[in-house]
Amino acid sequence: MSEHTPENIDTAEATGTPPPVTPHPRRWRILWLVGIAQLMLILDVTVVAIALPHIGADLGLSREALTWVMSGYTLAFGGLLLLGGRAADLFGARRLVLIGLLMFVVASLVAGLAVSGPMLLTGRVGQGVAAAMLSPAALSLVVTLFDGDERNRALGIWSALGGGGAALGVLLGGLLTGGPGWPWVFIVNVPVGFILLLTIRAQLPPQPRPAVTGRLDVLGAVLVTAATGTLIFALIRAGDAGWGGFTGIGLVVASVALYAGFVVRQLTARSPLMDLRLLTRRPVATGTVLILVATALMIMVFFLGTFYLQQYQGFDPLTTGLLFLPVALATMVGANLAGRVVGRLGARMLGVVGLLVAAAGMTVPVLWDGTVAMVVGVTIAAAGTGVAFVVASATALGQIAPHEAGLASGIVSTFHEFGASIGAAVVSSMAAASITGAGAGAGAGSAGTGTAGFERGFTTGAIVAIAAALVVLFITPRPPVANADPIGDNT
Repeated sequence: MSEHTPENIDTAEATGTPPPVTPHPRRWRILWLVGIAQLMLILDVTVVAIALPHIGADLGLSREALTWVMSGYTLAFGGLLLLGGRAADLFGARRLVLIGLLMFVVASLVAGLAVSGPMLLTGRVGQGVAAAMLSPAALSLVVTLFDGDERNRALGIWSALGGGGAALGVLLGGLLTGGPGWPWVFIVNVPVGFILLLTIRAQLPPQPRPAVTGRLDVLGAVLVTAATGTLIFALIRAGDAGWGGFTGIGLVVASVALYAGFVVRQLTARSPLMDLRLLTRRPVATGTVLILVATALMIMVFFLGTFYLQQYQGFDPLTTGLLFLPVALATMVGANLAGRVVGRLGARMLGVVGLLVAAAGMTVPVLWDGTVAMVVGVTIAAAGTGVAFVVASATALGQIAPHEAGLASGIVSTFHEFGASIGAAVVSSMAAASITGAGAGAGAGSAGTGTAGFERGFTTGAIVAIAAALVVLFITPRPPVANADPIGDNT
């Protein structure tokens, strides 16, 4: 959106230098508009967590259906994210932002007016599809509108808005669920999204059609989404049917086959969705492992905590949201500290420490019962995941060529959403007995089958964090040697 004015061109012809670029006069205003849109997408991951018990009680949804309310959004978001980024390159970022916003408004209205599980899930998946179009297109606008130091400042604001989404989501979810009711968790997106749609359309003039050519790898997006969806279905089903059995094993085998088909597709397609060679580089591999596990642990905390505090301890949604505020703040504090010391301590040490801190926090609710132990434990775990988030981005994106930055960012973002989907599925199955037992009535304080399921869920999170720490210890590359090629394999 930067432009060359006639005066600039005349000066350039006289001096023989390239014409200077004139920044878009409304770039900062547009940044805040698309930043609020991105914040809305991030909010919809965590804002729903507080409302889950009440959604289940009102619509009569099972544990499996409630898990899909969480996972359906992030599955569609992550599975189609790279496709959305490619579509923005082909058809124009402004066009994709406006279409994505309109779709998100409609899908949110469907979810908010839902009178049945299928209608709610349709709205949630629709939100995910819209988010996959909107998010990469909005980021593309930011990168296009700004240059140099201004671009770094703009991207910092963008990241801060996304990072604060989890903190705001838990509080907003409690306020809306405890006030006008859980449908407003979704309906609130309708006026906000519609105002953003009209404002962005007025502030940002139409763009010429991009000169980029190529095709959309729709088949690749379908394969990776179907593979992850099948795996999530197997994990959710295991909560009731057990971790063995012919059907469960068959679903896992089908998932592996679909992933294999995706790999073949990416290696043979003329315009592949993902450059799989990036995943063979140890920095990118380390970053994807960290972002996948850190996001899964974060969702585990919210999923387990919301059922424990509301249905086992009997707290109302607003109190539950307030009790989660230390968790969100700890995530941001951990991320801030990691950003300050990652250069000195190195990605390997900091990544391992972050995951071990998360594991330690997960064990607190296992060893001690009660609200205080729960809040303290998940707050410690959140600080560890905050560290892991920063190390993931710094490692995956810090040592790649500039022309690969967009693709690498898309890969990290995709694994972020898939981590949320898989984390909800795993912890839902591990804690199935307690969630189902407590599901007799939202806010009733029913103990159900006790806390054994919650303890299994937190134990699983601790084991996953420790296992990931071991993986990170071995695959994280050493810091690049001075004067060496920073784009190498880093082995």
